Amino acid sequence: MALLGLLGLTGCVTPNHRTPDPVVDAMSRDRTVQLQIFLDAQRFGPGVVDGHPGEFTSKALALYRESQGLPPQVTPDVSGIAPYTTYAVTADDLGRLGAMAREPAEQAQQKTLPYTSLAELIAERFHTTVAFVAELNPGRQVDALTVGEVIRVPNIQRPFRVDAYPSSYSKLAASATESRRVVVDTRLRMLRVTEGARLLAAFPLTPGSDEHPAPLGEWKITGAVPWPWYRYDEGVLKRGERTETFYNLPPGPNSPVGVLWTGLNRPGVGIHGTAFPETIGRSGSHGCIRLSNWDAATFYTLVHKGMAVTIQ
Repeated sequence: MALLGLLGLTGCVTPNHRTPDPVVDAMSRDRTVQLQIFLDAQRFGPGVVDGHPGEFTSKALALYRESQGLPPQVTPDVSGIAPYTTYAVTADDLGRLGAMAREPAEQAQQKTLPYTSLAELIAERFHTTVAFVAELNPGRQVDALTVGEVIRVPNIQRPFRVDAYPSSYSKLAASATESRRVVVDTRLRMLRVTEGARLLAAFPLTPGSDEHPAPLGEWKITGAVPWPWYRYDEGVLKRGERTETFYNLPPGPNSPVGVLWTGLNRPGVGIHGTAFPETIGRSGSHGCIRLSNWDAATFYTLVHKGMAVTIQ
């Protein structure tokens, strides 16, 4: 795997820009889950699937309407979507759990940066939060479940499975992406993928931070690397200066850059995943664009080296 010289993450908070949508706001909890499942399946990410209307559900719906030429207030019929399904815990699930050292020097000695709890693994697999998994399973201790035990989860179309990524996430040939472009809207906090005038997909993002904003301008993708290594350098984190004192952190779903690094032709800046999907849109990063791991995995299938990226 490639070893990347990346910029790290910071805890800077960005403001919430909630755009009310009367249609979404009037929906019941289960109907909102149905809508979120639908948008997620269409590659218009609503953020986490948790039944709360939220900022990104409204934005994803607005962009989906735009992609289909639908007028405002028109919402797809999602009544036929079952909002929930069941999932049986497997031995493979439990085998993917591990410990995470607290300090980078110790993390660098690990073989991987794994899920640390079953609740975390299940929440990310079904594009939701640990809190919503607990809400759907009252009285159950999710982290204490054993092989074969069944729980209730959102009925998303494509659960995110680390064992199937990237092997089952097919990419288009380079020639098929020549007319494609990535547009990072730092004000709206949505990433769009377009093909000519057609809007193909959109995902919530974190666009850097106040101290280290994402660099505005025109860029190119230099490569998309699943399961990247991460170069932890305090000089970069604190002063923006690359030093010789650093730690190489191994890949894993809890890597600071998640499951994907999509580099740009601006050193240290890229589009990547995250270990904390519930913070997308709120917590900042050093000039980079963060997506949830499940959205990053889908984004990987849509892009190719050399594609244009506009950050605006």
